[in-house]
Amino acid sequence: MALATAHLRVARPTNNIEALLPFYCDGLGFEVLLKFAEHEGFDGIMLGHKGVAYHLEFTRNRAHDAGRAPTQDNLLVFYLPDGDAYLTAVSRIEGAGFPAVVSFNPYWDRYGKTFEDPDGYRVVLANMKAPVG
Repeated sequence: MALATAHLRVARPTNNIEALLPFYCDGLGFEVLLKFAEHEGFDGIMLGHKGVAYHLEFTRNRAHDAGRAPTQDNLLVFYLPDGDAYLTAVSRIEGAGFPAVVSFNPYWDRYGKTFEDPDGYRVVLANMKAPVG
């Protein structure tokens, strides 16, 4: 029996795609996979890493205000159990000009660092194994 494969796309709106690029590309090391403009009223960009089963999509509709993150607890969590990989990732994002912020949930401050993108959405770099898998 063949195993099913899946690819996860995390998509969300933004008012300014270009403002997000330094955070996700320079800070987190994502690569631009695809850009599109005026696709049924939307502009967008897909960011990812080679060989992983997920990517991020940010879209903009000029007729709609996307606003900011609704809470400080809207998170993307990346588990980096290898200490060297974790320190490299933290150094990269801080070196790109994005300092860590105090997490809304103190759990994440015990096991990693939290960073906020220009739209107020937060990314946690967790120095631990994922709880499943």
